[in-house]
Amino acid sequence: MSINELIYSFDYNDESRDNLDSFLRKINFKYDVPSIHIAGTNGKSTVAYQLKNVYQAAKYKVGLFISSHYQRNIEEMIYINDEHISSKEIESIFNDHQKLFKKFDLSPFDIIVFIALSYFQNSGVDIALIETGIGGEYDSTNIFTPILSMITNISLEHTNELGVSLSEIARHKAGIIYNNVPTLIGKIEGDALDVIVNVAKRKESKIIMTSEIHNEGLSESGISFEYKTHRDLFIPNLGHLNVINASLAIDAIDLLVNQFPVSEEALKEGLNHKLPKGKFEVINKEGITYVIDTAHNVEAIHTLRDSVDRFQLEKETYIVFATNKDKNITLMLPEIGLLGKIYISTYENKRAREESDYFLFLDEYEFNDNYRSLIKKIKEEHPECMIVVTGSSVFASLVSDDINNDIV
Repeated sequence: MSINELIYSFDYNDESRDNLDSFLRKINFKYDVPSIHIAGTNGKSTVAYQLKNVYQAAKYKVGLFISSHYQRNIEEMIYINDEHISSKEIESIFNDHQKLFKKFDLSPFDIIVFIALSYFQNSGVDIALIETGIGGEYDSTNIFTPILSMITNISLEHTNELGVSLSEIARHKAGIIYNNVPTLIGKIEGDALDVIVNVAKRKESKIIMTSEIHNEGLSESGISFEYKTHRDLFIPNLGHLNVINASLAIDAIDLLVNQFPVSEEALKEGLNHKLPKGKFEVINKEGITYVIDTAHNVEAIHTLRDSVDRFQLEKETYIVFATNKDKNITLMLPEIGLLGKIYISTYENKRAREESDYFLFLDEYEFNDNYRSLIKKIKEEHPECMIVVTGSSVFASLVSDDINNDIV
């Protein structure tokens, strides 16, 4: 059994923080790496990657924890600069605490977060970027005091865990706000904003809100833009959301400039670094334009559709959609369907929707349980089309690998 399989074999507890907190007290857990904590419904992993790239360009040793590959490869969740953690390093930290992990009935995510923070602490990174899993207040990552808290945005997601209203969800995400630690927020409005502002006031945390982007220009290779005093910025990505994410990353860098100085050259170099697979990834092969995106909720699907519309390509569009059981497909499918014909599929993951989970939609959308054969079928029948792949972070990553490796 591999170390990934061993960790994921642990039973899922009720995802409360009690067991993890008891474990951390038992081992007298200490974590003093200067870290930025990033919560939000969409964009948090992209912001984390962009920050990593800029700080790395500025010659810092940067730790990065990404939760969006949860339940795939643990190695892909934990990085120092461009190097992911090795299975040997995971196994070493795991073996040191395996008995206590079992004694305190930790979940796989609890264990992974502990391994990540221990790895950063032991490796002496200069700064770390930590993405929450779900929510914030009771999230397994919320076990340290950050130097900056970030909340990218708030929309309805994980309603079983976080609540059915934006204000309830905001209350959970505001759990990463700490006394006298600044809080940077993206475009958040209404009741959700009120909740965050009230928590920040109570904790004497200064709120900083992102500003408007100027002179945004779309080219074949990416998007140029200006933000505040920064000119001639460029990201090699065609997704509008990733410009918004970049503005948040710039705000964070500017806020921490006294502690972690970054030159304008390093800022531009870091932003001009290719984003990971599935972050509005565009691939052109054999006449087919693939757009692969991790959109996994209604707001992200809407932003994806807006970004695709900006292409203004004269191509028929087909959507290959697969998502998790807890996603609101009643709203997601009609939104992405505005782009073109939808095909539903699935992928190997215990959280993925299977055919029976789509029973209310099977009269309207064709289901194929093998996404590879489905993509091949679309390619054969429509050799000059656009294929949009979306619905899940894990699904987008899998398909990206397959397309880049010529498996489909």
